[in-house]
Amino acid sequence: MIPPPPIPRRRPRSLALGLVEAIGDRIRDGRLAPGDKLPTESAFMEEFGVSRTVVREAISKLQAGGMVVTRHGIGSFVLGLGDATSFRIAPEQYATLRDVIAALELRIGIETEAAGLAAQRRSAQNLANLRDSLDLFSEAVAAGRNAVGPDFQFHLEIARATQNAHFVDLMASFGTTVIPRARLDRQDAMGGEWRDYLIRVNGEHESILAAIINQDTEAARAAMRTHLANSRERRQRLYLHEQS
Repeated sequence: MIPPPPIPRRRPRSLALGLVEAIGDRIRDGRLAPGDKLPTESAFMEEFGVSRTVVREAISKLQAGGMVVTRHGIGSFVLGLGDATSFRIAPEQYATLRDVIAALELRIGIETEAAGLAAQRRSAQNLANLRDSLDLFSEAVAAGRNAVGPDFQFHLEIARATQNAHFVDLMASFGTTVIPRARLDRQDAMGGEWRDYLIRVNGEHESILAAIINQDTEAARAAMRTHLANSRERRQRLYLHEQS
């Protein structure tokens, strides 16, 4: 008699994903509403019996899904159900360089205008949040991380500074996957080149922020367009290299 095949082991769900589901449930059922501040890391650790590392991983995943945003020194806040919007670019739509270039073309159109509106309408709190996101970017680069989270947060905070909820909803629907290197750059950057590239990126961010601080609408638009166009051109060169 042939013995039955072994039952495949089910991969255990990570503690971080369990926490993501628990927080997501609270957002879905209204216990945590858009704008609400999330409990502290210590509160989550005590309630769910997990480590600080697990809590931070869960928050990072919620940021990637466009459900929460973190403001340095203040805390994490609920944005809403990042995957519940009518418009969404699914992760599989960033699978190739051509896909990433197409997304950057869309962002150039949207975020150039957002930067101009942000320069006109930004509040003192908006400026503080933008500064915090760039500080987090620099800290991530110094620690050898790819800074995708702070990068996305900077662009999301610009959307918030427009004082137009539609820009915020659209950017939140993108999630961190819209940052090109979240999927592709690890394949074409190594060592010091990777760090130098991120420093250049944040220099472009600083130019955008300076224009917004000065309430220079046209300079803000130009700085954002240059920033995103540089990213597009870099990927177009990579694409042409792949085709040759």
